[in-house]
Amino acid sequence: MAEHPAYPVGLRLTGRRVVVLGGGQVAQRRLPALIAAGADIRLVSPEATPSVEAMADAGEIAWERRAYAEGDLADAWYALIATSDTEANAAASAEAERHRVWCVRSDNADRATAWTPATGHSEGVTVAVLTTNARGRDPRHTAAIRDAVVEGLRDGTLVAPHHRTRTAGVALVGGGPGDPDLITVRGRRLLAEADVVIADRLGPRDLLAELPPHVEVIDAAKIPYGRFMAQEAINNALIEHARQGKAVVRLKGGDPFVFGRGMEEAQALAEAGIPCTVVPGISSSVSVPGAAGIPVTHRGVAHEFTVVSGHVAPDDERSLVDWPSLAKLTGTLVILMGVDKIGKIAETLVAHGKSPETPVALVQEGTTAAQRRVDATLATVAETVVAQEVKPPAVIVVGEVVGVGPHGTA
Repeated sequence: MAEHPAYPVGLRLTGRRVVVLGGGQVAQRRLPALIAAGADIRLVSPEATPSVEAMADAGEIAWERRAYAEGDLADAWYALIATSDTEANAAASAEAERHRVWCVRSDNADRATAWTPATGHSEGVTVAVLTTNARGRDPRHTAAIRDAVVEGLRDGTLVAPHHRTRTAGVALVGGGPGDPDLITVRGRRLLAEADVVIADRLGPRDLLAELPPHVEVIDAAKIPYGRFMAQEAINNALIEHARQGKAVVRLKGGDPFVFGRGMEEAQALAEAGIPCTVVPGISSSVSVPGAAGIPVTHRGVAHEFTVVSGHVAPDDERSLVDWPSLAKLTGTLVILMGVDKIGKIAETLVAHGKSPETPVALVQEGTTAAQRRVDATLATVAETVVAQEVKPPAVIVVGEVVGVGPHGTA
């Protein structure tokens, strides 16, 4: 008899009895999805993995600590047979056939009446991939197809332009430290759905080259602001484009709320009644040192790290940083936007008790192809910056963690 392909269907299991035989690794992988589906789950197994046992302890499943017995599947809508006892699996499978219960068997797919697809999820869409028949089924190939489809949905490359899920409003998206691969999946997807992108100079520029030609890309630094301050002009541009019914992405470097003035934009949008979504990004304060082989904390070396802005010198009356207190800390100090002020910052830290020999590392253009690391001490950093021509953007790390990793990991 010719073999026919499986018929794909989505089971609605909310409140319906599902019986799982066996509490091992297969059950551990399959149970979370069944729990999420709202199924009334009955586990029959003498033993279970710690993770499965935790599900029972939490009341997510009902566990009967015994081997399979005839009649266990009588009230089931769906069964997962995954014991290590081949005879018990065969008997349970036969019972499922008699009671017309759809049954998955982990030990013999050919003897099952249902197959579990490789599944993934993206923004309310479930992707389920099945091979056409039991012969030559390769779970790795199926999973690879699943992963490719889900990734395409997440980054927007599989969504046809005229079927895009567009939502008018503004998304404040943290683009990460510079490498375009370090933006979040959600941030990349929102970029793919955007009509307008207002980008910072320090945002991941390579991402802009991937945008479709119809997307309007605006350099935030070049927005005319006349009588307005630059930030106010950016706020107005966001509001204006959103009120035209466009999906707007404000692409910022790092994270929108770490020295990114993102909250000012969110507040302006809220006052204008514009929907706003905040998508966190990987902050350069942690990622850039890591990319250069510097851990901001390390066992026995630093149990804390502090991130400060260095765009205002310590002796400037506008400074909100308590530099004397920072000098007394034993952990790591990460300074952003401080290249041109590092001489004064180092002098202040030393004046308030920090050792002049404290290691300092400057990581320029972190996570990009142009990344470079320059090492110094508090005593030498000012002259080193000049001699090595260190330019912004650069993340400055002060503390003993600078010497933990192998120098030159960058």
